[in-house]
Amino acid sequence: MKEWRPLLYSLLSLLVVACASIAAPDGGEYDETPPKVVSSFPVERATGVQTRKARINFDEFIKLENANEKVIVSPPQMEPANIRADGKHIKIELNDTLKPNTTYTIDFSDAIEDNNEGNPMGHYTFSFSTGDEIDTMEVSGTVLNAEDLEPIKGVLVGLYPVDTNLTDSILRTTPFQRVSRTNGSGRFTIKGVKDGRYKAYVLDDKDGDFLFSQKSEKISFDSIEFQTSWKRDVRMDTIWRDTVEYDSIRVVPYTHFLPDDLVLLAFLEDGQDQHLLKWERQEPEFFRLYFTAPADTLPIIKGLNFDENCLLCESSEHFDTLTYWITDTTFYRQQDTLRFELTFMETDTTGVLSLSTEELEIVPKTTWAKKWGEQSKKIAEWNKEREKKIRKAKRPLAYEENPYTKTFLEMSCKPYGALDPNQNPRLTAKEPFAKVDTNKIHFYIKKDSDWIPHPHLFLPSKTDKKVYTLYAEWEPKEHYKFTADSSAFTSVMGHSSKALKYEFTVREDEEFGSIFIHVLAPDSNIIVQLLSRADKPVATQKADKDGRADFFYLKPDEYFVRCFIDANNNGKWDTGNYKEGRQPEEVFYFPQRLVLKANWDLEQEWSIRSIERSKQKPQDITKQKADKQKTVKQRNLKRMMEKNKK
Repeated sequence: MKEWRPLLYSLLSLLVVACASIAAPDGGEYDETPPKVVSSFPVERATGVQTRKARINFDEFIKLENANEKVIVSPPQMEPANIRADGKHIKIELNDTLKPNTTYTIDFSDAIEDNNEGNPMGHYTFSFSTGDEIDTMEVSGTVLNAEDLEPIKGVLVGLYPVDTNLTDSILRTTPFQRVSRTNGSGRFTIKGVKDGRYKAYVLDDKDGDFLFSQKSEKISFDSIEFQTSWKRDVRMDTIWRDTVEYDSIRVVPYTHFLPDDLVLLAFLEDGQDQHLLKWERQEPEFFRLYFTAPADTLPIIKGLNFDENCLLCESSEHFDTLTYWITDTTFYRQQDTLRFELTFMETDTTGVLSLSTEELEIVPKTTWAKKWGEQSKKIAEWNKEREKKIRKAKRPLAYEENPYTKTFLEMSCKPYGALDPNQNPRLTAKEPFAKVDTNKIHFYIKKDSDWIPHPHLFLPSKTDKKVYTLYAEWEPKEHYKFTADSSAFTSVMGHSSKALKYEFTVREDEEFGSIFIHVLAPDSNIIVQLLSRADKPVATQKADKDGRADFFYLKPDEYFVRCFIDANNNGKWDTGNYKEGRQPEEVFYFPQRLVLKANWDLEQEWSIRSIERSKQKPQDITKQKADKQKTVKQRNLKRMMEKNKK
């Protein structure tokens, strides 16, 4: 037993030391010192390196936080590098063959922390060169989404030297030579760059090949060339006395690498790969098909156990969501399973659209038998309650139709009640319309106490077979009424509507305000949009030849403003195309909110190019937030301040 005592004492001593390194049991000081590099192999910024293994040694136990997300190797590695924390060391093993005369950088960002307290080391990059010189230039900037100027996190930014063969397809054929990844603010810094002229590109690399190989990858190909450079500069470093008061500000010299203000606008190309995504049949009367991308034509359906001519197709604007109504009521009431061949355009493995045919079997989530059983139960329950009422009354009651014996077409109207002067109510049915009897539709205006017929238009939607819109000359303070007799509307399923009545009161002009935007830009074809706090358009207006866009009848609220240059004059924002060398249409944000009050007119001049794009979008509507800044917790200072208060 005695021979075990020295080992036991040693283990107990190690345990005490380990506990003390975290915080002493008597409330001793916490460890607030960030880890430091004490040595490395090869040494930092070594030249002539031929080994693919490296080791970085620290003064304490460390860990890597989110290494897969934060640590990036440049040049990019086709076979991912093995980088891991091991006690007081970081071990690096590169699996790709080393390139001659090349600077390698392993950028850890802020991933390195001490193992006990999580004190961050700060941004750290380890570098070495396989040649006689090491490249030290840096290039920085910001990546934004071209359509809405949102910062994009986690995409690759790479450089190509302009003295290489910069073909129009280089992003598809040649991996980046230098690379970085954006943070939560969309910021990036590419390190270890050789002094020279470059172009910058963005790639949201989905498959890890460092090439633009699929249309689902966001890209940016900036046509602007730039020259790397540097200058001596200073920055102000604040020395804090505590968490509230600062002690002093010191001037810190540093090397300022340029350019540091690149703004790259990333986009998805049109014509995304098209595939049948899924299908569903919630009810017996219809089923839906979902595709991954818009299409130019509808698919072809060949019924295998039914006549496809009984199908009525209702499509989304771009034919990527299709609803098929089964107008043969006898079929879906007797047969649950729907079998058919679907022929549609699909992107093959080479990226080419070609015809594809699949055989589908679709069963409703709720069968007709189940629905009819539930309805029959309601009919029986209503009849039973009716008989109870008759027995209780001890006399015949007036005839009352069982409401569950007939299915009516469900209708809704939005908006109704209080109406803005520039709004037009939309009547929406649950099923597509087959017939609308306009002789059974009436529209009135109230004069004194009488309802007088009033001129109006009642027109079907061009894109939605379930929608009609009511148009009229709406006058503030006036009262209107829309009525429809029973069976005025009939659906493709044979269901008729009940009698309808909706009344409208038009709000007064004084309840609204107006915003007048004057865009100061030489561009023509400017589309201006007012946005909500959700960054969604609430009103869109094309600016006139002088750059003016007027918005009337706006509710008092906070608004934001966006515009884009409609280069092809088609009235909508268009994305870019790499093969055609076409950039996405330019988008700009007014950098401040506009607060509108009732009965106000607000005029705003806007020079869209006076502020760089990365600083335009207001933080209030920016969804992608910056990464949380890592700092030492300063628990010792907090503990001392708490003691002083006592």
